[in-house]
Amino acid sequence: MFLLRSGQLPLPIVEDDGHLSKRRSIYRRFWAQPFFAIVLLNAGVIGAAAVTLSTSYAFGDAFGAKHSLHRSVGDAKLFYAIFSALVLIAAGIVLIPQAPLGVMTLAVQALAGLLLPSATVFLVLLCNDHDVLGPWVNTAARNIVASLIVGTLLMLSFILVIATIFPHINANKVALIAGIALAVGLLVVGLFSARNRRAAVMVPAATQDRETWRMPPLAELTTPAWSTARKVGMLTLRGYLVIATVLLVVKVVQLVQGGR
Repeated sequence: MFLLRSGQLPLPIVEDDGHLSKRRSIYRRFWAQPFFAIVLLNAGVIGAAAVTLSTSYAFGDAFGAKHSLHRSVGDAKLFYAIFSALVLIAAGIVLIPQAPLGVMTLAVQALAGLLLPSATVFLVLLCNDHDVLGPWVNTAARNIVASLIVGTLLMLSFILVIATIFPHINANKVALIAGIALAVGLLVVGLFSARNRRAAVMVPAATQDRETWRMPPLAELTTPAWSTARKVGMLTLRGYLVIATVLLVVKVVQLVQGGR
């Protein structure tokens, strides 16, 4: 867009990268064509490397298999097999004739907006686990900031999903309702957290030396005991993710069928 001069060239409607590449004839006198090709290639390489590698590492952690690029193929067969399979699957989808790549891109972005903020909830829970972090757990002030950030991300995620599934809905009303729900939810969580902190038994300071603290091996960690409020919150989050994902899949199918 920064290649356009105000009032000199029309602004085309771009649905996806393929559509943009077809409209490149509008800008033949600019250097946009090679620049766009280089940027698109760079984005593809980064996506193929970062996303597939992180997924391969996650699979290795989950199944306790060896996973690292410094290991040989024979030493980390599962890791390299998953990495190669993901790259081939992604390349195969792109090469499918008449594949709705624009709808796929939109669906992936909406799904990322749905799942990634939800993952921060588990990150905050991990930052408050004494068995894992010991003396490095979040303080009350950090938990307040983290709760505001996570709550805001979840609210934006909710708005994104609703706007994707129902494009004609009034976004301002959705944002207002989500903001009120966020404020009420943060208030309830704050009250429960304050009550739990008063009832919690603090670990003696002598056993919480930050300089010598080391996280125990995963096999030695015990399953954390969840309070009733935390269970209700996790069940609510799980229900939201399941319902939103199902609605998103239905919307994607409708877009694909409508584009044929």
